[in-house]
Amino acid sequence: MDSLSEAVIAGAPAEELARLGPPAGFVAAHLRAEDAEMFTGVADKDVRKSLRVGEVAMPELAPDEVLVAVMASAVNYNTVWSAMFEPIPTFQFLKRFARSGGWATRHDLPYQVVGSDGAGVVVRVGSGVRRWRIGDHVVVSPAYVDDQEPATHNDGMLGAEQLAWGFETNFGGLAHYSVVRASQLIPKPAQLTWEEAACNTLCAGTAYRMLVGEHGARMKQGDVVLVWGAAGGLGTYAVQFVRNGGGIAVGVVGSDAKAEAVRKLGCHVVVDRREIGLDDTVADDPDRVLEVGKRLGRIIRRETGEDPHIVFEHVGRATFGVSLFVVRRGGAVVTCGSSTGYRHEFDNRYLWMKLKRVIGSHVANLQEQWEVNRLIGQGRIASALTELYPLAEVGEAARTVQTNGHTGKVGVLCLAPSPGLGVTDPDLRARLGIAGTAPLAPATWPNV
Repeated sequence: MDSLSEAVIAGAPAEELARLGPPAGFVAAHLRAEDAEMFTGVADKDVRKSLRVGEVAMPELAPDEVLVAVMASAVNYNTVWSAMFEPIPTFQFLKRFARSGGWATRHDLPYQVVGSDGAGVVVRVGSGVRRWRIGDHVVVSPAYVDDQEPATHNDGMLGAEQLAWGFETNFGGLAHYSVVRASQLIPKPAQLTWEEAACNTLCAGTAYRMLVGEHGARMKQGDVVLVWGAAGGLGTYAVQFVRNGGGIAVGVVGSDAKAEAVRKLGCHVVVDRREIGLDDTVADDPDRVLEVGKRLGRIIRRETGEDPHIVFEHVGRATFGVSLFVVRRGGAVVTCGSSTGYRHEFDNRYLWMKLKRVIGSHVANLQEQWEVNRLIGQGRIASALTELYPLAEVGEAARTVQTNGHTGKVGVLCLAPSPGLGVTDPDLRARLGIAGTAPLAPATWPNV
């Protein structure tokens, strides 16, 4: 291990970190461009075969960037997409970004360091960075925005050049070091461990924008909110926002264990997808879509007395037709992804004749991320971390997400040598009643 990494792990002061030069290379989870066709014609695109862990070169910092020593990160579904090379290899994103010129050309490499979550220590700052210093403990927003675009100054997510860090850019968070723009940085909540803090920004920020922020569904007190995949990374945060905002959360899950987990989070109604006959083939048959929608609607009305005001969508093809059918007249389906397929089919009569709305949402702007971080810092939103792997086993971690074998978020230790480190305000942690590990996690970490 290089001397800078050792100093970070030891908690060295900023002055010492500043004296130590970054290494020429570092360990990272990455994909190789030469592997982009490896899954052609293969039914099971097992991401353990494409994700590599090894040394890559240290990039030069742009003036508006910082170098973060990553203590912990997390797996999101975009890492699974990258590792499957679907819907297109993300190397195409890197080439397109590089064509914008300047510092962007560094990103077009024969490898891509992936990962869109991270918590760590700032160890270098570019010449144009003003608000951050070496030694700061930070978490990273995945929204990589261009501050020279006019639309960015209205909403960071509206800029045409907005990218997802570690998915549409290089130098992501599943590594010992990551390069991020200063406009991605947020102070790490002092009561959380590195792994707890690392799991929040992408999913919690996305769920906040979808449900609470002014650009999403604008949930209000008493709203019935249907949350697909309520036990997953996005779903566990969505359930918490609905609960905190005075809404009524109706969660759909796939097992008894996941049902119990979301009940602990405060989900008011839990529906097992097997109970309504939902599987990945329903979307292929319009009659089955209506059957599933009617079954689900009856359950929701029985338990809450009314149809949902909002449907929290990210599953995509397998559920979208049902979502459009089941949401109430004048209600909204807010969507941020399509993990089961991007091409959706639905009966448009239920959309136009009942004045329903579809709202597209993507990640969160920096202000929204700071608002979420404030709630996490107050203990009002809990980390959804449930599993933890070392960086060397990132393929197994991603495979767990790929096969939907997880609840909440799957974390990855990067430079942090063990779980439980990084808490700088233990008194606040005690006052908030946070246990030794995240609320949804087991008592011990079996994977590290």
